[in-house]
Amino acid sequence: QVQLVESGGDLVQPGGSLTLSCAASGNIFGINLRGWYRQAPGKQRELVAGISPGGSTNYSDSVKDRFTISRDHAKKLLYLQMNRLKPEDTAVYYCYAGIWEVQGFMEYWGQGTQVTVSS
Repeated sequence: QVQLVESGGDLVQPGGSLTLSCAASGNIFGINLRGWYRQAPGKQRELVAGISPGGSTNYSDSVKDRFTISRDHAKKLLYLQMNRLKPEDTAVYYCYAGIWEVQGFMEYWGQGTQVTVSS
C-alpha cells in the first residue's frame, strides 16, 4: 500500500523555525515529489511551495524568502524548511506527489501535519 506521511509539525513561537518531512512508502516504481500545500481553518487549501521534475522551485508570495522546499527522490523524501514563522503560517500542511505504482500513475496526498505559530 502506497502512502505519504508528513511529520515535523509542532507549536512554535513567532520567528521560529521548523522542518517538515514527507516520506513515501510502499510498492513504488517511480515517484515525483511535487510540493507542499496548507489549509488554515475556514480557508481553502493553497500551494505553499512546489518543485518541478527538473528541480525548479516556486513559492507563494507569502512564504517566499522564508521557506525552502527540497527533496531526495532516491530516499523518497520531501522537505520544507520554514524560517521566520508567522502566526499566519498556522495551518495543516500536506505534501503531494505523483507515484507510479501497481495500478499505474496515481496522485497522492499525505494526511497532514499541524503547524501552529503562537506565543
